[in-house]
Amino acid sequence: MSIRILTGPEVAEHASRDSCWIIVHGKVYDVTDFLDEHPGGSKIILKYAGKDATEAYEPIHPPDAITTNLPPSKHLGAVDSSTVVKVVKEATAEEKHRLALMEARPPLDNVINLHDFENVAKLVLPEKAWAYYSSASDDEITIRENRMAYQRVWFRPRILRDVSTVDWSTTILGQKSSLPVYISATALGKLGHPDGELCLTRAAAKHGVIQMIATLASCSFDDIINAAAPGQTFFLQLYVNRDREITRKYVQHAEKRGVKGLFITVDAPQLGRREKDMRMKFVDDGAGAEVQKGQEVKKDQGVARAISSFIDPSLSWKDIPWFQSITKMPIILKGIGCAEDAVLAYEAGVQGIVLSNHGGRQLDTARSGIEVLIEVVKALRLRGYYPDPKFEIYVDGGVRRASDVLKAIALGATAVGVGRPFLYAFCAYGQEGVEKAIQIFRDEFEMNMRLLGARTIKDVVPEMVDASSLSSHFVMTPEDNLFHSTYQPLQLAKFRESKL
Repeated sequence: MSIRILTGPEVAEHASRDSCWIIVHGKVYDVTDFLDEHPGGSKIILKYAGKDATEAYEPIHPPDAITTNLPPSKHLGAVDSSTVVKVVKEATAEEKHRLALMEARPPLDNVINLHDFENVAKLVLPEKAWAYYSSASDDEITIRENRMAYQRVWFRPRILRDVSTVDWSTTILGQKSSLPVYISATALGKLGHPDGELCLTRAAAKHGVIQMIATLASCSFDDIINAAAPGQTFFLQLYVNRDREITRKYVQHAEKRGVKGLFITVDAPQLGRREKDMRMKFVDDGAGAEVQKGQEVKKDQGVARAISSFIDPSLSWKDIPWFQSITKMPIILKGIGCAEDAVLAYEAGVQGIVLSNHGGRQLDTARSGIEVLIEVVKALRLRGYYPDPKFEIYVDGGVRRASDVLKAIALGATAVGVGRPFLYAFCAYGQEGVEKAIQIFRDEFEMNMRLLGARTIKDVVPEMVDASSLSSHFVMTPEDNLFHSTYQPLQLAKFRESKL
C-alpha cells in the first residue's frame, strides 16, 4: 500500500478549529475532533494548526501519544519536508541568559555531591522543565519530609573490623547490580536534555546499574531498549491505562524485549496538585486562567495534566490476578504507604513493594518511605512474612547520599530507588553527569561502609542505626543547608501588569 505524501502548503490550508491538521515527526495528523479532548486544552494545538508541531510536542509527550489517542483514519500520511516552511525562533533574553549559564556551568570535576547537580539544573533548565521536575503537591511538605526523615536516623557504627575491602554490590529481583540503588522512573527526560532517558541507559550500561523505564518517558520504550548494552537489565514502571488491552500489549511487549520486573504505580488514581507546574501553565497561556470559550477542559494543570489523563482510577486489588495472568515478570507494587497495604500485597502474591509517596507529588503530608519501612517490616515479621527471599522491599524519595541508602538497608530494604538526582545529573551534564553521579555514590559507599564497619551489604544490620526519632516529626536536627539552597519556595498568585 502506497503512503500518501502531502506538501507543506496542503497542510497549511487546514489551520482552523473547523479543520486542524498538524505535523509531528514528519507525519500529518487531523486533530480537529481531538481539540476539545486534549488535556492541555485546544489553544496550544491551534497555535500549531497547519504547521510542524514537533518541537513543541516532543519534550512533553511520550513518543506514541498521538498515535495512541488518534484513530488510524486521522493519520493522513507523510509530509514532504522540503515543502514545509521552517519557523526560526529568535531566542528571548531569558533563553540567552539560560544558555550563557549553561556555558558557565561548573566543570564536572567540581561536582562532588548530588546536590550540586540539582543546583546546576535549577539554573540551566527552561522554566517549564524545572517547574515540572521539581514540583510536588499542595504545600510541598512531603517532598521536604522525604529529605528530612533520613536526618532523624542516626548511625551506631562498629569499630576494629577489617574493612580494607568493602563490597556494595547486590542483587535486585535476582539481577546483579553494582549498587544497592536502581534508577527510578522519571517522566519526560527530553524537557531537560535532547537525548532524554538515553543518557540514563548509556551510563547505566557502563556501570552495571539497573534502569527503570518510565511509561511517560520522552524516548520510546523500544528506542531505550535498542540503545542498551548486551545483557543490560531494565525494569518497567507502569501507569495502568483505562484500556486494559493497551496495557496488556505494552506489558507483554516489554517482557518479550527482556524487561526483568514490572513496577505497577498504585498511588496515582488522580494526580496531585503540583502548583509550580500549574503556575507555569498559567504563564504560557498569557494573562491568567482564561479558558477557551465553549470548553470544559481545565487549563491550569501544567505539563503533568497534559500527559496523564489516560491513567485508570478504578485500579484495585481485584486487578492483581489479571496482571499475574498476562506476564511472568516479577510484579512489584510501587506506592505503598502503610503496613496494612504491604501485608495485602504480600498476600496477593506479588514479588515486592516500593514504599513511596511518588516523590512528594501525590498526597501531601504522606509519610516518607523510610518511616513507613519500620512499620511494614514489623507487620510482615509479626505474620511470618519477613524475611522472605521471594518478597523484596524497596524505598524511594529523598535519597541524596549513600548514607541514606545504608540507613534504608539497615532497616529492612533490599535496595533504594533514586529518581530526581539522576534526572538533574543528565539535564545539567548529559550522560557524563549520570556517570559522575554513579561514581559519587561509589565513593560515598566506600567511605560510609568502612566507617560503619560493614564489609558487605549483608553486614548492614538494624543494630547499626538508631531510628527512635524517625516518627517524631518535630525533633530538632541540624539545618540542611545544601537542601535548602536548591529548594524553591512556592509562590502566590501574581497580579497582572497594571495599565494605570
